[in-house]
Amino acid sequence: MQYRTLGRTGVQVSTLVLGAMNFGSLGRTTQDEVTAMVDAALEGGINLIDTADMYSQGESEEMVGKAIAGRRDDIVLATKASMPMGDERNHQGSSRRWLVTELDDSLRRLGVDHVDLYQIHRWDPSTSDEETLSALTDLQRAGKIRYFGSSTFPAYRIVQAEWAARENHLSRYVTEQPSYSILQRGVETHVLPVTEQYGLGVLVWSPLASGWLSGAIRDGREITTSRSTFMPQRFDTAIPSNRARLDAVEQLAKVADEADLTMIQLALGFVTAHPAVTSAIIGPRTLDHLHSQLAAADTVLSADVLDAIDAIVAPGVDLAAHEKYDTPPALLDAAQRRR
Repeated sequence: MQYRTLGRTGVQVSTLVLGAMNFGSLGRTTQDEVTAMVDAALEGGINLIDTADMYSQGESEEMVGKAIAGRRDDIVLATKASMPMGDERNHQGSSRRWLVTELDDSLRRLGVDHVDLYQIHRWDPSTSDEETLSALTDLQRAGKIRYFGSSTFPAYRIVQAEWAARENHLSRYVTEQPSYSILQRGVETHVLPVTEQYGLGVLVWSPLASGWLSGAIRDGREITTSRSTFMPQRFDTAIPSNRARLDAVEQLAKVADEADLTMIQLALGFVTAHPAVTSAIIGPRTLDHLHSQLAAADTVLSADVLDAIDAIVAPGVDLAAHEKYDTPPALLDAAQRRR
């Protein structure tokens, strides 16, 4: 396992992060299975675990808390908030009211008195940066969080938050968590240059592109990944963007074979090769999944392999641009375009 400094914090983290999205009802995992995956991850050198309040509506945090009991100090623990937690309209977002309440709930579920990294899961357009940053700064000063970060923020919102922190003499985000893979390279255009400029640590999610780069999806095979059951539109090869992904996967498989690598090694080695990236978040659902991903921990791609990847999916290109999570609200809601 390799280790890198998380932004400018001085904290050393593994280049692979154990993501806990599949822990609980979403991934149909039991506590024993989760504990076994945490054990194997720590044994394999992973020292950062990333979860969120809304993963299986708190169940993931509870399972992580039980799995790490007795060894909390050896783990860099990260969680997130702002996504809806139920139907109550104020049980979401990044207001002081909600973040203060929800952090206490996350700490209770995790069974800890602080988290190392608290992240705003998505940009909340209804809440000012000053409101959010002041709440996070106070929680940091209270000792409940060590650092805080953003997740899936557009580049201009990262810049705005940096400006707001300095203007109001508040602590600033020290990390960003964007979606990044060989098939979705749009963050290379704006987001990653901005994180480099401000010295943010970068923890990328979905480096296997929701399973497209796992090696299980190939032309002529039935697509049976767990994601295809609840997001079938993302795997319907009659849709042009999905056909483009499948064509790219076939070409990438040849590159991997010629380099004597698995598709997982190719995919994880690619994202961790970017100089702005600190770590890649893996989200195993089973112990076998975890072991296959841990095998990529020390993968370093040669310049020839990286050039071959660029020839298949050009730098800065998203093969499924409509699936991006950082689109400004006014482009998604017609009512907001001319208000």
